[in-house]
Amino acid sequence: MKTMKLGKTGRDVSRIGLGTWSIGGGSAWGGDHDLQTVVDTIREAPKAGVNLIDTAPGYNFGNSERILGKALEQMNREEIVIITKCGVTWDQEMKGDLFNKVNGIQLYKNLNSASIKREIEGSLERLGTDYVDVYMTHWQSVEGSEYYVPIQKTMDVLNELKAKGKIKAIGAANVDIHHIEEYLKWGDLDLIQVKYSILDRGIEEEIIPCARENGITVQCYSPLEMGLLSGKMPRDYKPVGAQIPKKWFQPENMQRAMDVMDEWKPLCEKYNCTIANLALGWILAQGDFLNLLSGASKVEEIRENVKSAELELDPEDVAMMRNMVEDLDK
Repeated sequence: MKTMKLGKTGRDVSRIGLGTWSIGGGSAWGGDHDLQTVVDTIREAPKAGVNLIDTAPGYNFGNSERILGKALEQMNREEIVIITKCGVTWDQEMKGDLFNKVNGIQLYKNLNSASIKREIEGSLERLGTDYVDVYMTHWQSVEGSEYYVPIQKTMDVLNELKAKGKIKAIGAANVDIHHIEEYLKWGDLDLIQVKYSILDRGIEEEIIPCARENGITVQCYSPLEMGLLSGKMPRDYKPVGAQIPKKWFQPENMQRAMDVMDEWKPLCEKYNCTIANLALGWILAQGDFLNLLSGASKVEEIRENVKSAELELDPEDVAMMRNMVEDLDK
């Protein structure tokens, strides 16, 4: 497995991280998985060279963190780089801006100091560890709302947690260029998580240049568009859960994306790889400061994802794939 430095921390991490949103199960993924299967999946990650594991309290009300915590009981904690998050809560006493409602339970966006301090303790307990390697703000505070918290205030408490050793580095997810610039005013920002796939390239104009200039690792989530770019879905696939409202799961868009994947098949033969390998390998080919966050709920899916980091795509093939998907936007 190829490695890279995590921001300015000096820590080596695998170029592919294991995302555990799906492992957490729940209604967003059509139900829960077999516990032993997903625990075994996490434990397989370092054996396959993947030492970076991402989770969040908001993934099925802490279930993703609890499952990771159970897996860690038989893993070497020092070998694993854990990312978890703050800012999405279901604490009915400490409310914030309305977020999703899941199974009748209201989720809130809340980045005030008291909430973050309460959240980190909950995460550490569920994970069964006394520190988190990267602590990220999951969603950014909404300007103009009664619950708005300036990034300076959020960074004050994150820097405090860092000084106490409860977190080792700070990250931010779902950010725009203005958020990033504001975070950098108040401390170190080593990791950002943003949506990036060959079908969704919105971060290329401003965020990628800024991250490159400031030594920030860009971790790309949903690089397979919630499974669409796995190439395994049948033409008559019916979206479930969180897939339903997504752009590329609308019937016409899904068929057009599948048409492009059919055109990639000669490349699969050329590189002896799958459609998913191509989609992930394409992202890694965009720059060595990019990291992939790819979900897996079975051991074989991790092994499949790892193959993507081993791909060496020819520049002309990278350009051809880009041209194909750019045609979809016309």
